[in-house]
Amino acid sequence: MTAKLRGMKTWSKLAKNRRRPSEYEIVTTNLQTRNRHRDQAYELSPAPDLAMNDWYRKHVFDSPLQHDDWEEFRDPDSLIYRVYTRSQDGQEEYIDGLLNEHNLIGHDGDLPPEWLDTLEKLYTPRRYLQTTLQMGAAYLLQIAPASTITACGGFQEGDEFRWLQRIVYRTRELQIAHPDRGFGTRERDHWENEPAWQGLRELMERALVAYDWGESFVAINLVAKVAADETLRELASTARRFRDPLLASLADNQLQDCDRSRRWSAGLVKFCTDAKEENKAVIRDWIDQWTPLARTAITAYCAALPESEHSAESVIARMQAYHRSLET
Repeated sequence: MTAKLRGMKTWSKLAKNRRRPSEYEIVTTNLQTRNRHRDQAYELSPAPDLAMNDWYRKHVFDSPLQHDDWEEFRDPDSLIYRVYTRSQDGQEEYIDGLLNEHNLIGHDGDLPPEWLDTLEKLYTPRRYLQTTLQMGAAYLLQIAPASTITACGGFQEGDEFRWLQRIVYRTRELQIAHPDRGFGTRERDHWENEPAWQGLRELMERALVAYDWGESFVAINLVAKVAADETLRELASTARRFRDPLLASLADNQLQDCDRSRRWSAGLVKFCTDAKEENKAVIRDWIDQWTPLARTAITAYCAALPESEHSAESVIARMQAYHRSLET
């Protein structure tokens, strides 16, 4: 009797694991086609003058950051859309509760003038910073060489947009409480001209034109975003001294999203450096290239914070500690 041949079943890419794939693996792995053909990344015409194919070949396939199979990367949190939206819905309910509670006690009306100056110059203009961080995550989502990396970039983009929206909401609340100030009308001017912002502006604008996918990941996730997030942490610390527990609590919640970004970013660094020793030097060189801009940005921002003695040194030290953790 001739034995029947057993064909491959669903999830053949994961068959070597000899187990049923997890929900995370099913909905995140091997979903994109643009990393299958070097000369036809988007499965369009292989004509050499087709910009999309040429762009992906140059900035992904020929990146100094290399791996034999990027699809093997796994998010340390195994995050999927269903879990992400449920978790963030709970976080949004918490934020709504915070805002409602502080509105009931007239929180914004009791803020001291010096702190209102700080909010006007260093907090509400952060919506522009959030926009650049969202754009950076969106580019990574678009160009990443594996769908598991794309998923992480997508959730990070959602995080950045979430906080962009919340800063806009707070701007309007402060505008209502203090209509004689520049809340809601002067943020762009502060972003473009206030000395405290110019380092972060330059850092983000340069990072957004780092088109190589690996360098973009390092510039945004390992340097620029860390610098931006740590300045927020320092702003929150100052807020507590100026009797603004609302801003401090909002920042603490945002930093939970930032910590998740750092976990998957560190996981990706470990994934590619474990596979190829030469990736360590590539990542280190990029970090060294982008860190001076981050130091300048941190120093300028922290110098504008009231009671800011030694705050820049603390922020830079935290950024450097994160970079050292990537080497372990």
